Amino acid sequence: MRLTAVLTLALLAGLLSVPDRAAAQDEPRISSLSALDRDFMNQQRKRIDDLARFHFGKQIRGEKANDLDILQTLLDRRLVRPEQTLELQAMGVIIGDLLAEELDMKWVAYEDKLGRSRALRYGRSDNFLFPITMISRRAEVGSTVDVSAVYDKAVSLIEPYRTPLPFR
Repeated sequence: MRLTAVLTLALLAGLLSVPDRAAAQDEPRISSLSALDRDFMNQQRKRIDDLARFHFGKQIRGEKANDLDILQTLLDRRLVRPEQTLELQAMGVIIGDLLAEELDMKWVAYEDKLGRSRALRYGRSDNFLFPITMISRRAEVGSTVDVSAVYDKAVSLIEPYRTPLPFR
């Protein structure tokens, strides 16, 4: 009887620890971007820059007003359409670069049970943005995309977590 009780307790203890292991597996894995990620993102940046140069004689410069205006104009003139997922996501890389600069965020690889994504991470926190799909998921369902509003919404999501600068 005593052996059965010990075995039962051991079995229960093992079962009780399973959710902890399962929960640990549900936590996202964060890593640096791979060389393939960086190359692909550079190709995406070039894709949008090439469109801007060809259609407007302008270039992506990493300047918020310029770059957001180019992205909006590409959408408004339907030079990038809802079915062009690759180009829409390339626009998300451009927005992500601007957000990274303004909010002091870093591009990382974010992997969870749903898959692997490129994301922006604020410091070493658990605060992430996924700018690559910010435009595409709206455009692909037929919504009118206000690029500046999308950008401002992303800033507002991270701003509360930022460390205030002295004398600000």
